Amino acid sequence: MEKEFVEKMKEALLAHRQVILDSIAAQNDDFQKIVETADTGDVIDVASDVIDGKLLESLGVQDSQRLQQINNALDRIKQDKYGYCLKCGREIPKERLEAVPYAFMCIDCKSQDERRNR
Repeated sequence: MEKEFVEKMKEALLAHRQVILDSIAAQNDDFQKIVETADTGDVIDVASDVIDGKLLESLGVQDSQRLQQINNALDRIKQDKYGYCLKCGREIPKERLEAVPYAFMCIDCKSQDERRNR
């Protein structure tokens, strides 16, 4: 995966993560300090620290899952594994990653997974 594209996706992931964190902060003043500390230090390391049990409890299920997927994608970037399907190992198309930057499966594997889970 091209380094320039991965950096673009990293910025998109961080923006998505910040929207979720801003939403939390707007809902609850207690989380304002957590969100503010997320703006300092190594962003990927801070992302992992921000996700604690209390924070996840405050999120809706969908936001909680999306935040976890975003942080997992940021970890894959850090490990140089971003953009590859975790199931089959093939490169995930750029168009899919642009639509869903935290995607961890190619379309074929995701479709198979969804059919199996019905």
